Amino acid sequence: MRLSQHQQQTIRRIVGEVFNEPVTILLFGSRVDDDARGGDIDLLVQCTEPVEHPAVMASRLSARISRALQGRKVDVVLEAPSLQYLPIHDVAHRTGVPL
Repeated sequence: MRLSQHQQQTIRRIVGEVFNEPVTILLFGSRVDDDARGGDIDLLVQCTEPVEHPAVMASRLSARISRALQGRKVDVVLEAPSLQYLPIHDVAHRTGVPL
């Protein structure tokens, strides 16, 4: 995994501040590959409760993490009972690692 301990802690802290419930966070994409270079940070946030305004929540979370990590591009995918399950969720589950 190509995230420092500090970056992981920062992500966990911000996700905890944005969501008022326990969530699971998976890192997936190029940052999971130790041999790759560069790349954005792809996160799957699994919520146990329905999410109102998911686009707003995902963009807010992405922006806050990006600012905290000196402008690193961050993509956030949400998974919740109220949201449609998409192929990207399968990719995240198959290749992701928990933070």
